[in-house]
Amino acid sequence: MTPVRPAEAADLDGLVRLETAAFASDRLDRRAFRHALASPTILALTTGPSDDPAGYALVQLRGGSRLGRITSIAIAPDRAGRGLGRALLAAAEDAARGRGCDRMRLEVRADNEAARRLYERAGYARFAVVEDYYEDGTAAWRYERPLG
Repeated sequence: MTPVRPAEAADLDGLVRLETAAFASDRLDRRAFRHALASPTILALTTGPSDDPAGYALVQLRGGSRLGRITSIAIAPDRAGRGLGRALLAAAEDAARGRGCDRMRLEVRADNEAARRLYERAGYARFAVVEDYYEDGTAAWRYERPLG
């Protein structure tokens, strides 16, 4: 498996293409990725070559907070089922832990069974449901996991 690495400016075009392939709605645009890649408070991780990434993860960190927040994990549809989500999630947790975080939170579409299974198997517990969270009205399930 290709190792997870920090994403960089050269990955921008590939990340935008991956986002379009992975999500039908609620997509990050080029500007959002450019911001994430330059931000000192967002950890952007990817796997695969810059022109054809297999997946990515974005983790938001806030100064003075020990809580990391996964804002997005995406896997190229033709590479799903190979453990990339698990690898990106573990790398995101390790990176957040290295920045002083002791908990991780995220939201996931209520109808995304594969993602919910990934998070639950990794020890995340659902603590809230947010109705009408996504553009199409789908609810989000909120999860949290201690990183200790």
